[in-house]
Amino acid sequence: MTSATADHVQSNKQPAIPASLWSTHLKLLAFASLGILAIFWRDGADMVRTWWSVSTYNHCLLIVPILYWLVQQRREELAKLVPEIWPPGLLLTGIAASGWLIGEAAGVSLARHLGLLMMLQGAVITLLGPTVARGLTFPLAFSFFLVPFGEEFVPFLQMVTAKLSMLFLAWADIPAFIDGIFISTPTGYFEVAEACSGIKFLIAMFAYGALVGNVCFQSWNRRILFLIAAVIVPILANGVRAFGTIYIAHHTSLDFAVGFDHIFYGWFFFAFVLIVLMAIGWPFFDRKIDDAMIDGDALARRQSIPSDRQHPVKILAVMAAILLTPVLWISVLAAQESTVPDRIALPDVAGWERVDYQPLYPWQPRFAGASHQLLGRYRNPVTGMEADLAIAVYDRQEDGREIVGYGQGALVPETEWSRNRALEAPAGGSAVELIAPGPVVRDVVSFYRIGGKLTGSGSVVKLETLKSRLLGGPQQAVAILVSSETRREESPRIAIDAFLADLGPVDKLADAMAGLR
Repeated sequence: MTSATADHVQSNKQPAIPASLWSTHLKLLAFASLGILAIFWRDGADMVRTWWSVSTYNHCLLIVPILYWLVQQRREELAKLVPEIWPPGLLLTGIAASGWLIGEAAGVSLARHLGLLMMLQGAVITLLGPTVARGLTFPLAFSFFLVPFGEEFVPFLQMVTAKLSMLFLAWADIPAFIDGIFISTPTGYFEVAEACSGIKFLIAMFAYGALVGNVCFQSWNRRILFLIAAVIVPILANGVRAFGTIYIAHHTSLDFAVGFDHIFYGWFFFAFVLIVLMAIGWPFFDRKIDDAMIDGDALARRQSIPSDRQHPVKILAVMAAILLTPVLWISVLAAQESTVPDRIALPDVAGWERVDYQPLYPWQPRFAGASHQLLGRYRNPVTGMEADLAIAVYDRQEDGREIVGYGQGALVPETEWSRNRALEAPAGGSAVELIAPGPVVRDVVSFYRIGGKLTGSGSVVKLETLKSRLLGGPQQAVAILVSSETRREESPRIAIDAFLADLGPVDKLADAMAGLR
């Protein structure tokens, strides 16, 4: 009886996994990862540069050591699994390479960065196998926080912060008036700027919430609730911070309030939000400190090792072909000729005359890398109305030379101009209201012409850029901006509408500027 029991126990023990097998697969993974980073080094360098230089993404610098720590947490349990080469993992690599190709063609850095990360994830799954990948599910998922994202939520968060501030000001019985992201009180005129949107802390807290949810909770319901709290708490806290600045200014002075806000926001705000979030979640932690992060024995029991071992050289060769195909495709298409006129000039507009450009507050749209860029002012001698016309022409778009994107167009970062609201736009265009100190109001109507389409949508521009670069269509792109400025009590839109009526078809003007007519 004793002997039978001993035999039974012995039969349930998992066979030891040779260390040399793990060493071989880890060397293959290291080789493949270095190859991917070598091929797409520009995107990798761009990601690291963003982590280092953009404060919104400074937290990404901590993600890499955290990923190492997460893997080390699982090391003993992973050692119970058999690494294997799994060819279906190449499917993820192919999807990632396609995503990179789309991002490169459309000039969308998010797609390129995401594609690079998923290529590395595909290498892990392919060269370590699906069972090991299941053991690394959370580290692989958490690695998505290496991709810089979230800037597109800034306008929305600015508006949310402004409305929360108004709500708190009403509770504090402080009279206030809101106009977009600008709040007026008897003390002063306040702007919820991009830096005050709270995006940097929201993204960092979201990543922190995901990490704590995995490390400190076992219940999925508690994990989800904690992650929701990690989003809501920093948004509410940022609204309180903005309200506090206005409240202090109302009872002291504007200079004192601004100085206090900079100190509090820079040094104490993140710690305060972190403490509040942990205080909310601490009583509900349900994972013991010595609990294993994964069950290696359970994963090993479900693992089925294929009888035929895949040859690593063949797999690496297929992976290399998948990775190099989009790079070569883009290189061939980039070699196509795309020309624009050597010189362009602002058009004559019937009923309007050219005058010196003397804005109430300095303004000039930015189109980095444009082949040509013009800016001039027109005046109607009968009505006295004035309008400004800006034109930018690109022979082709490429990395660093996109016609739309962050910092491109009417609103230039790190200037005194701020976006206040979107306005009703004419067909084929977009319109926005900008405000500068004074206050000076400038309404800007923007048109983009690419691939035979006239649009005001950045998304449509990216799509047309993608089509032209992938399919080899016309590469030229033109931006036409019509704007007018006034003091706060006046409306600049009348001058813009009158000028557009006399300017004629914008698409024909754009084609003429690009040399397509």
